Amino acid sequence: MANTIYPLYQKIKGNIQKVIVGKSSTIDLLLIALFCKGHVLVEDVPGTGKTMLVKSLAASIDCTSKRIQFTPDLLPSDITGINFFNMKTSEFEFVAGPVFSNLLIADEINRATPKTQSGLLECMEEKQTTIDGKTYKLASPFMVVATQNPVENMGVFPLPEAQLDRFIIKMSMEYPSHEEGVGILERFCVSSPLDDLKPVATANEINEAQEILSKIYVHKDIMSYIVTIAEATRNFDNVLLGVSPRGSQALMSVAKGFAAIDNRDYVIPDDVKRAAIPALTHRIILTGSAKIKANAAENIIKEIVGQLPVPTETSLGWSGR
Repeated sequence: MANTIYPLYQKIKGNIQKVIVGKSSTIDLLLIALFCKGHVLVEDVPGTGKTMLVKSLAASIDCTSKRIQFTPDLLPSDITGINFFNMKTSEFEFVAGPVFSNLLIADEINRATPKTQSGLLECMEEKQTTIDGKTYKLASPFMVVATQNPVENMGVFPLPEAQLDRFIIKMSMEYPSHEEGVGILERFCVSSPLDDLKPVATANEINEAQEILSKIYVHKDIMSYIVTIAEATRNFDNVLLGVSPRGSQALMSVAKGFAAIDNRDYVIPDDVKRAAIPALTHRIILTGSAKIKANAAENIIKEIVGQLPVPTETSLGWSGR
């Protein structure tokens, strides 16, 4: 099954890498979220290439993409659309908002008010939106990639836990290495390679990959391992609220994604380990003292995964498929 995902993954990743220098693991996470029918939150300081990465993905797929610059005066109707009264026809007409696209880029999402942020909740969870009592189905595939700047406090509205939980993955770009920095200057010296980027995949191919990934095999022992990780977060010191069952499902989905990009049609424990940090760190709420520590959530997940016993053939009789 995963064999049909792997060539598509390589094709899209190679195309994105014509623009993005390095960041192989970051591109992997973005594509895994796409194949998982999930959404991504990219958090990092300005100028690290967050929006460029998402634009490169949008240009690599032959489907519709829209970008919203979130600001404090943005309204929910600016995202979903609005019914307006046409004076010529004396009828109401629906004007679709940018959410009616395959890939929605929500730039600096934490600059919008909570009311506007909540306008995305139904869209992200149920792939639909309700306007004036009428429900509209969104396109397929549908993916929200939101960016946010963690270093500014003025004029920003932190995402509530309910909104964070809608993102299957949270990741950061991080600063490039010295060699990557030189490569960026060389690549963008004359013009932006994004201007010449052509699609290498269709919406139908993405939909097919999503269906195939959902069928990747997960042994019951692996499922138990996933649930054990989630349960451990609920009883860990300095954790006020641990990973929910939705978080466990997200961890399993991302683990399937790692299996797929490794050209396998079954999940192994290493897939779960690789998926734990991007899938879970934004799903735990820390106590006041722990919040101020750098990378506290990430370190907690690392410690939990490092301490728990891992399913093996010898200990649990697990033999793949």
